[in-house]
Amino acid sequence: MPLLLLDLDNTLLPRDAAFRAWAGDFLAENGLPAGDLDWLVMLDGSGYVPRSTVLGAAKRRYGIDRSVESMLAHYRDGINSHIQCPDSHVAALREAREAGWTLGIVSNGGTLPQLEKIRLTGLAPLVDGWVISEEARCLKPDPLIFEIAARRCDFRPAGDWKAQTWMVGDYGPADIAGAAATGLRSAWLHHGRPWAERAYRPTVSAPGLPEAVRVILTAGEHPVAGRGFAAAAAGRPQRSRGQLAIPASRLAPLPAKAAKVPMTVQAVQAVQTVQAPQPAQSAPAARAAGTSLAQQAPLVKALPLVPIESAQARWGDAAAAAG
Repeated sequence: MPLLLLDLDNTLLPRDAAFRAWAGDFLAENGLPAGDLDWLVMLDGSGYVPRSTVLGAAKRRYGIDRSVESMLAHYRDGINSHIQCPDSHVAALREAREAGWTLGIVSNGGTLPQLEKIRLTGLAPLVDGWVISEEARCLKPDPLIFEIAARRCDFRPAGDWKAQTWMVGDYGPADIAGAAATGLRSAWLHHGRPWAERAYRPTVSAPGLPEAVRVILTAGEHPVAGRGFAAAAAGRPQRSRGQLAIPASRLAPLPAKAAKVPMTVQAVQAVQTVQAPQPAQSAPAARAAGTSLAQQAPLVKALPLVPIESAQARWGDAAAAAG
């Protein structure tokens, strides 16, 4: 059965919304101007700015007489109290599971904060495994972290695992570049943003997780042979299901004539240039019983961290996690 890997923050979980809620609480609790909310959100940079930088700047701006370490502990408790997995995301994961997909989480970040999010939001029983950059000692876009994720999920495909794996994420330089470097297909959650990278691009783009999962499952059910979007779409007309996503070929500016062609889900199906994997005939016994590896094992799994294509450990070459 195929493997679906997913980013955690702003993919499975609406992390930016949780930060905004925490920032509002922070200002109110400290008697600070409510109008500074956008300043804090801007400084946060969707979580890619180090916490010490964000909280240190807030400490100086407001003259807060607390250590940055104390503020960091308050921040982690506060943001995790606001974060939750939307019902639509839970439904998308269950739909993928029912279609026979193995599910895994690949997240950059600190081990304890990310594990707490997985626990608190109920994601643990919905997936087969996860890997977090700090405990794995490597981070996206390093291909090693995706290989570790496949092993953590106990993914044992009959053929090339890369040809049977998708990566879904919202951050190009980590999620999509990592998928490209590893040889995986990818779905980028654009959240209303334009694609800006030139060196690589996702296989498909979608506004959110449910739409991305729907497109991926549809591609698996209706594999398309041929080269490129236009050639395959021309010979396979199908009923329109709405504009769920756009193929990577549409992320860059196109000539005037081509730009007039509307994008539909059929076009997304046609962008696949590799035969999509077929679901297995039967799921493992654990799934048949309604359980997952995440329910049967501790949160930090003891499976060996060995790359899927090589038995030689590469920890010395892996980049250190930023935390």
